[in-house]
Amino acid sequence: MNRAYCDSLPRMERVCFLLKVKADRLQEYKERHKAVWPDMLAALRETGWQNYSLFLREDGLLVGYFETPSLEQAVAGMQTKEVNQRWQAQMAPFFENIEGKRPDTGFLRLEEVFYLA
Repeated sequence: MNRAYCDSLPRMERVCFLLKVKADRLQEYKERHKAVWPDMLAALRETGWQNYSLFLREDGLLVGYFETPSLEQAVAGMQTKEVNQRWQAQMAPFFENIEGKRPDTGFLRLEEVFYLA
């Protein structure tokens, strides 16, 4: 790719985060994510959540990754979506240690220490 083209693209913030799914809810958590509501998927796309992946270890450690022009704006955008209010309310009971927060605001963000483009 040429340098001018790359410089013209919007800078994407890479976000990696951790959550912990309760051991007795692992299978149901996986099932819920096989059928994410179409309006939830649309809301994520509309608010800048791109290349979004979730990885689940068998002990419940959940690693999430996505790219966005702005994490702050992506989270704020989802706060305005009614579908997100419903999704977060249904998903919150799946997680340990989010201290009354919703999963989309209660995750532990990891610091990026290396990136190879």
